[in-house]
Amino acid sequence: MSTKIKICGLFRQEDARAVNAAMPDYAGFVFHAKSRRNVSPEPANALRAALHPDIRTVGVFVNAPVEQVAQLYKNGVISVSQLHGTEDHAYIQSLRKACPYLEIWQAFRVRAADDLHAAAQSPADLVLLDGGAGGGRTFDWPLARAFPRPFVLAGGLTPETIPGAIRQLRPFAVDLSSGVETDGVKDFDKIQAAVRAARRQSE
Repeated sequence: MSTKIKICGLFRQEDARAVNAAMPDYAGFVFHAKSRRNVSPEPANALRAALHPDIRTVGVFVNAPVEQVAQLYKNGVISVSQLHGTEDHAYIQSLRKACPYLEIWQAFRVRAADDLHAAAQSPADLVLLDGGAGGGRTFDWPLARAFPRPFVLAGGLTPETIPGAIRQLRPFAVDLSSGVETDGVKDFDKIQAAVRAARRQSE
């Protein structure tokens, strides 16, 4: 199966236009006030409307109320929720009850093999293995070579490192944000290069 690609952290209309030109599989909106890429529901709705309908939208949350996630899903702003806080099994169960058809991803920061064990036990539909909470850092990729379930790879990825990551780990998807930015904003050329790299390596 070809590795998919997600471009995360869209918050400007220019970001949507750049993503439409490249056509990744997923685009992400960050709903977290402490993030410099934070976007509120109304601008996120406008971004969703500007994106090509074939691009699935992912909402990134950190311990958000279930009702907030559910409302964004029910309004058609997102089709996937990506959980980056301390959300537990009970939280995921509540989210599933509120939104039975919402796809749920859960992120895990990988620093040692024990972190991978916790990720493997997650009740989420998909897990995301990250080098460090959006800090643009990779983790020790060989740790994940025998990971027992499909996963999204994040943390420190760039157009240049995508081919090696896919060759080594064959993740379900690669997730980029800072790796396709210049001076803190999304870079059209880097987004194009990242999507080309993922598609080429997956052929």
